[in-house]
Amino acid sequence: MRELTTAGVDEVGRGCLAGPVVSAAVILKKNIDLKLLKDSKKITFNKREKIAEHIKNNSFFSIGIASVNEILTLNILQASLLSMRRAINQLPVKPGIILIDGNFAPKGLQNYKTIINGDEKIKVISAASIVAKVYRDRFMIKLSKKFSNYAWETNFGYGTKAHLEGLKRHGVTSHHRRAFKPVYKILSSLES
Repeated sequence: MRELTTAGVDEVGRGCLAGPVVSAAVILKKNIDLKLLKDSKKITFNKREKIAEHIKNNSFFSIGIASVNEILTLNILQASLLSMRRAINQLPVKPGIILIDGNFAPKGLQNYKTIINGDEKIKVISAASIVAKVYRDRFMIKLSKKFSNYAWETNFGYGTKAHLEGLKRHGVTSHHRRAFKPVYKILSSLES
């Protein structure tokens, strides 16, 4: 009997005030160093970059993105699920089972299991969390070169003090999630 291939799926950027939500789907190959794999939030930036390269070289992986417009149109949960679906659909190998971080899964999936704190418990989900985080962080660093007033190169779009100061001083960009409370409040104060 053929062994089932397991894909891990995780998303990054749900709580950000700017930028897309990004998901990764990963199927590990046999030669992966499992000791390196843990929740992406518990790994330093530089180490995460190196581990992401190791994962990409020793797995099948894909990225799924939902844009700021999709986040605003659908809501953040539905946009996260859309990015997950896109990542799963783009995997070069069809998984036998899909393990998803959290308690929600895209509609219509078969052979899946949602796992709360899966990025801490399941190595293949940890791998997906690392790949997604590195991809999104790099995207926000690149964006920060064009929009230098929000400290995205260090906060990656999260609502840090520097980011909120930038919003108050320089206003809202097309990359900001206008319906998210801190951004919405600043927009409202500018309009009144």
